[in-house]
Amino acid sequence: MPAPFSAKEYQTRLEKVRASMAEYQLDALIIGDPSNMNWLTGFDAWSFYVPQVMLVQHDAEPIWMGRKMDAGAIALTTHLKPESVMPYAEEFVQCNGIHPMDIVAGFLHDLGLNGKRIGYESDTYYFSPKAFDCLKVGVPEAKWVDADLMVNWARVIKSDAEIAMMRNSARLVEGAMQTAYDNIAPGVRQCDLMAKIVAAQVGGNPNFAGDLTALSPLILAGEAASTAHPMWTDEKFVDGQTVALELGGSCKRYNAGLARTVQLGEGPQAVFDTAKAVEEGLDAVLDILRPNVPAGIVHRAWQDVLDKYGLVKNSRIGYSIGAAYSPDWGEHTVSIRANEGTVIEENMTLHIMLGMWQNNWGMELSETVVITDVGAECLTQFSRDVHMVN
Repeated sequence: MPAPFSAKEYQTRLEKVRASMAEYQLDALIIGDPSNMNWLTGFDAWSFYVPQVMLVQHDAEPIWMGRKMDAGAIALTTHLKPESVMPYAEEFVQCNGIHPMDIVAGFLHDLGLNGKRIGYESDTYYFSPKAFDCLKVGVPEAKWVDADLMVNWARVIKSDAEIAMMRNSARLVEGAMQTAYDNIAPGVRQCDLMAKIVAAQVGGNPNFAGDLTALSPLILAGEAASTAHPMWTDEKFVDGQTVALELGGSCKRYNAGLARTVQLGEGPQAVFDTAKAVEEGLDAVLDILRPNVPAGIVHRAWQDVLDKYGLVKNSRIGYSIGAAYSPDWGEHTVSIRANEGTVIEENMTLHIMLGMWQNNWGMELSETVVITDVGAECLTQFSRDVHMVN
């Protein structure tokens, strides 16, 4: 299970992060987000439920600091050398009276970082306030600098190798969506359909394996579709239901999303009228998506269509997507929403996510796109029509 990209690819990424560190005048950077660790080095293990960090300096390889039990994944998934592993012992895992970050703080102190400017990620899921407090106590003379999203923004422009990986992810989600179309019907339990979908996400392509997607696959059926992110249940689909499916594919942790709508039997005309308007809005967004266009202008194209049809959607309509672990496949950088000043750039990858959630039904339509020099290319290719099951 070698690293998914070349050593040169990871070196280029490291140089981008070090350039950002220089702008912040940082001597070192502590990365707590497993998605950022993966992007920077290839490190891949389901080890982030216990404390772990990646240390980046200007004059040495990144150093992973985490649970000894998981240290072997460095050799399996990265190009890093053995000296880039500093593990803490098993006895410190979930042990009253001492925190693993107390040990990590000792590592940082021994590396001469006390008194240095150290950046840290302040708003990542897996780097807790207690973990940070332990580091501050253990390295008391360091100057801690909030460098949140520094690595995320370094990731936002994809390399050709990353885009190729996301094309694999797109093939996986297309297969998963086709599996859903082939198996959904009145009388089928939601959980049974989801079992087939997940099987297609993971093993649905003979040329490459799928991973668990960073965002759970979602079924929005009937009244549950009045909210955006419900979980599947053991309820059976029923005739007349409108069902929205938000699925993903993930290859080497790179995610592609795809949302479509299914109508089981006859449905209200409002479903089809809304779907027509939403597809028109998607076309308007794709027409204007290109380099050098502010995200707020892209949203304006969508809003003009909504205004035309008297529809309302208050949430954002897109975001940057790429390498990620649960619970979210977004990169927490670019958002497509009103008054957003972020400028679209070539080789960004975005999930354009359009949904309308009504009182007793909802529908969704999405595409994962890459920004080329002339516009937006849809990585996913799947019919956008409301799929009828009679």
